[in-house]
Parts: sequence; structure tokens; C-alpha cells
Amino acid sequence: MKHFISETSLRLGTWQAFERVVSRLLAHEGFEGIRLVGQSGDRGADVLAHRAGKRWLFQMKHWKNKVGVDVADQTLEAMRIYRAQVPVIVALNGFDEKLKEHQRVLMSRGVPLQLWDTNSLVLRAEKLSEMPVFNRSPRDYQEQAIRSTIMAYNEGKKRALIVMATGLGKTFIACELVRRINGVSPVRILVIAHTNELVYQIEKSFWPYLSKYQETTIWNGYEQPSEYSLKHSNAVFACLNTVADYVQRGKELPHFDLIIIDECHHVGGQMYNTVLHNTMAGSDNGPFLLGLTATPWRPDNVNLTDYFDNPLISVDIVTGLRKGFLSNVDYRMFTDNINWEALSELKGSNFSPRQINRTLFITEWDDAVVFELRKVWVEQHKPRAIVFCGTIDHAVTMRDRINALGFCNASAIYSQTLTGRIMDPAERNRILCDFQDGVIDVLCAVDILNEGVDVPDVNIIVFQRVTHSRRIFIQQLGRGLRLSKGKEKVIVLDFVSDIRRFAAGIDLKDSLLENNGPAPGNPIRISLPHKVTFNKAGEEDPQAESFLRQWLEDVAAVEGAGEDTSVLKFPPELPGGRK
Repeated sequence: MKHFISETSLRLGTWQAFERVVSRLLAHEGFEGIRLVGQSGDRGADVLAHRAGKRWLFQMKHWKNKVGVDVADQTLEAMRIYRAQVPVIVALNGFDEKLKEHQRVLMSRGVPLQLWDTNSLVLRAEKLSEMPVFNRSPRDYQEQAIRSTIMAYNEGKKRALIVMATGLGKTFIACELVRRINGVSPVRILVIAHTNELVYQIEKSFWPYLSKYQETTIWNGYEQPSEYSLKHSNAVFACLNTVADYVQRGKELPHFDLIIIDECHHVGGQMYNTVLHNTMAGSDNGPFLLGLTATPWRPDNVNLTDYFDNPLISVDIVTGLRKGFLSNVDYRMFTDNINWEALSELKGSNFSPRQINRTLFITEWDDAVVFELRKVWVEQHKPRAIVFCGTIDHAVTMRDRINALGFCNASAIYSQTLTGRIMDPAERNRILCDFQDGVIDVLCAVDILNEGVDVPDVNIIVFQRVTHSRRIFIQQLGRGLRLSKGKEKVIVLDFVSDIRRFAAGIDLKDSLLENNGPAPGNPIRISLPHKVTFNKAGEEDPQAESFLRQWLEDVAAVEGAGEDTSVLKFPPELPGGRK
């Protein structure tokens, strides 16, 4: 049988596929923290990975010619930039004699430059076990979801929906059920996500669950596989826009046995409808359709059950917290910036969030945020934090103010903004690697780390970014809720100046208090109760919470209210007895 690395597939594939196949080989061999960084501006690095406590840097060359000494110089410079210890050049057509001699000189000087060609890649692949070694057993609720989906599949049903909060392992469920189905009878799967980045992340998640005889293909805005690859790959991971464009140009998609849609709360638009109609996914004569989402809320009238049927399992963030599936949470909402005097001067009875926020909140308090972060830093064992900021300038300001106090090492990180400002890819990937390794303690993030980023060691979350999307709020909160060895709790510091966020905090507190108690069979994780508190000057502020409860007549309605919806109900008096 042909495995996923062969001389033919390497030579016929794209340079992007070359990088991914080598990355998958590394994963099968036991490397960890594998990060594909090859892109414009990568400054000589294509893949970063960790093994035996060392950071490895891989420079990939899918060239027709042999690689020379100049590439070695680039690789060693990249090793310095990315602070790697082991440099590797991987070349499709090998290396010239000057480079081989240069390698011997470098090795004699203690520089462990490795050279891998096509033959060495094939030999490494031949030595692999059929399945990667991994030791991960499903939790009870994950096992329930896996078995329920497989049962529906075996019974000839055609649709399934899994709703699971961020951090509870919905992608793991999809990977494991595919592994079990493949173990009985091989299936061809198509996995669709709405962004190119998610497509790569999901394919990477599937690697440990596929045998070395199963090939994968990426199909998105960066990679256009051949018709042969689309028809014969065991697993195709595709971006929605690319698939929809293919169909709209009159082409017919090949047959798949199972179609999985990640972040399926996006379903309902024209492009998804086009793809689902073309594939007949979820219909009696079409492939099995599986939807995965952490946040099923929609701003429109689209009902996900129309596409996927009722959820086979639904575990929301509160259930995950109560039962110990997520980290214990210590959520602190700060009321220091509420201008009670201005509030007392408001007249009338119809006030929208926009009007309230302009009147109620004093927004300049970055220093107070930094001082509070420093104070809680000593509460956590091995503190790691993400600060969600609203703009690049704000993230840079927060980074500088945090670093000025000297209690940790912070970096700002962002992708591309609406104004076109872009962080150099080499810098962004180095920062993420350094954060993973503990060299950087705090990420001041802008429009990144919302979806599809796994950072389980994070135990402090700081909110400074106003978001009116419950979905984004839950995704950001979920960055700190993942369980990790030695992690007792996540401390959330919420400084967001928006009345709807206070309503969300009250709603979360009430939800956690309902039927609160030890989870069956899991009393240890309840030993540290979840809590949501309102704080002022570092102390709890129960008066403010009481006032806000009276003021916000319908907490759930306020949380989802639009900018101009009337949400105000004046209570009889303000905190401190003021009328």
C-alpha cells in the first residue's frame, strides 16, 4: 500500500503540500508544537517544531535543482531570528557537494545542520507505525457524542449536529469518530471551514487520527489540487469560498461519504447553500452531513436544525464549567470606571446601550488595568495571560506599560487590520512560538486568537476589547477555559466599558449558581467554586451589582440588545443612598 509520503506524490504535489507532508511526518514521529510558518516574509523558516526540549527549524525547498550553500546561510540566519537550536534543510532534489562539505564544517563547529532529501523522507515514512501513537481517551460526554454520531451514520441517517463550547473538544470528537469509522470501512471525507487558517488547523488536528496510508489534500485560496487529488485523497480539507466558486463555475464535486462543516453557525448563506445543494449532503441520497459549532446563536432567522437536525449533544459553557470539563473560573468585573454622578443626572426612561455607555463610563484607565494584572500575577502558578485589545495602537500601549513594570514579558500580536496594517509573519510566528515555550508571558492581542487557536496553559484573561457579539465573547473567554496540567483556575479580569457586558456577567453568575454543587463522579474539580464578582479598587462591590440588577430589567434581553434598543429601568436610588 502507498503511504502519504512517496517520491511520486512529493514530485507531483505543490510546494505547499510538500511543507505540509513533512509537517505531518514530524507529527507522526512525535514532534510537538508543529507550526507551519512558510509564507511571504517568513525570513527563512517554513516549519517550526519541538522535540526533546529543543526548537527545530525546517527550511523546505521544492526545487528542480539541487540546493546550495546560500540556502544554508539563510537557514542559519533564520535559526538566529527564531531562536531555534536544530536547523534542517529539506530539499526535493537533494544538495550540491559544496553544501555537503559546508555541513561537515558546521557540524565540526557544533552547528547541527541536518540535510533531508526525498530518499530520506521516504525512508523515514517507511519506518512509521501504521497509526501515530497518542494517548487520549474521550471524556464521557465526548464518548457519548462519538457513539451517537456513529450510530446515526450506521443506521442510515444523514444529518447530525454537535454543539459544544470552546475548549470541550468538538474537533477531537470529529477526528475520533472518523478514525473509528475508517477502522471498519474506509471513507472519503470533505471538511469545510470558512477561513483558510481554519482549514490548515483542522487538517493538522486530523493527522494523529489517520493512518500513514491515508492521504490528505488542502483546497483553498492558497492551494489548488489536481482533479486527481480531489477524487482520490482520503480526506479533503477545503475553504468554503473555494468550493462554492468551483461549483458556481459549473463543475461537479467528487463523491464523499462524509461531509463535516466546522463552525457550522455560519451555514445559511448562499455559498453554503450552493455547496450543500451540489453535494446533496444531508439528503437521503447524499453523504452524511455533520455540523460542529461552539456558538449556535445567529443574528438572523436561520435555524441550524433545518440543516443538521436537532443536536445529538449540546454542552454549553456553563455546563462545561459546572461539571469540571473546563477550568475553574474566577471572573472579576470591574466597576471602577462607572461615573455614578453622571448617571444621577440622566433624565427620562428610554436609554439605549449607545447612550448609556457614553454617559456611564470613564474609558481612560489603562494604568489601572496594568496594576490589577500585576496584582493577580502572583495568584497564579506559572501565570500566562492574553489581553484582548481593541486596536493595534492600544495593544502596543498595553505591551509597553506591562513591560515597564517588569513583572513579566509581554508582546503585541495581530493579523491584518481593516486599514491594511500587517504584522510581519516571521515576527508573529516567533511570538506565538515564544509564548508556547514560555519565553513570552503575555500576548496583547487584536483580532486574533478568537477561533481555532489552542492555548491551554493560559490562566489569566484580560478583556479590554468591546464586542457586541456573544459568539466572540464566548470564544475569547474559551481561550482560558481549557484544562491543563497544574492549572487550578483561570482568572478573568473584565474591564470592558459596555452595559451589555455587565449584563453578560450577571447572567453568567446566575447560571453558575443554579443547581450548583459537586458534579457526579467528579468532586475534586468542584473543590474551587466558580465565581463571578463585581469589583472596585480591588475589592468586591456588591452595591454596584445590586444596583445594576435593578437597573437592567431583563438581563438576557440587554445582553443581546442592539446599540439603539431601550434597555434602561431606573431603580429608586443609586449606590450610597443617592437619589
